[in-house]
Amino acid sequence: MRRFVLAWKRLGYERLFGGNIVTYADDLVICCTRQADLALERMRNIMNRLKLTVNEEKTHLCRVPAEHFDFVGYTFGRCYSQRGRPYLGTRPSKKSIKRLIGKIHEQTDRRTCLLDADEMVERLNRMLGGWANYFCLGPVSKAYSTVDRYTNRRLRRWLCRKHKIGSGGYTRFSAEYLYKTLGLVNLPTLTSSFPWAKP
Repeated sequence: MRRFVLAWKRLGYERLFGGNIVTYADDLVICCTRQADLALERMRNIMNRLKLTVNEEKTHLCRVPAEHFDFVGYTFGRCYSQRGRPYLGTRPSKKSIKRLIGKIHEQTDRRTCLLDADEMVERLNRMLGGWANYFCLGPVSKAYSTVDRYTNRRLRRWLCRKHKIGSGGYTRFSAEYLYKTLGLVNLPTLTSSFPWAKP
């Protein structure tokens, strides 16, 4: 990838296309201000010369802000301020939210009912805290609320299975019990500590 970036600059494509490259491991985005079609063709040419394979399923043109794209777990594109004003920004991608929800589902599976409730909450908190530390830029409140509601529901169901309670458990395992007694991370409240995030 370093050789690709060097070739891009030495061949004058950065200047020609107004094309800046952003890389992360073997993923990349080329942000162009003009001739994006030709820039894509030149990118493929360089990759072929370097004997690197382009993943065509992940490779496409995206015209921002009319369209959006995902990169490093974030969705880049048009966002809206609390006053409804559009701006270019980031938000946690649907894939990253779905991936976390899958991990929470697996962690709260019936097979883990032998764990102590404190241990379960500690595991969930590590998961939630790490995710929130990474996804803390842009309008994160909607994503946080989605994950929080799911975690709440799954932990309550897990507690009902553990204690063999047939009801939904909302009375015995209220939100206050989950957050204050067990100490579950309350994701929606974290946005107040993110001065750079737009809630």
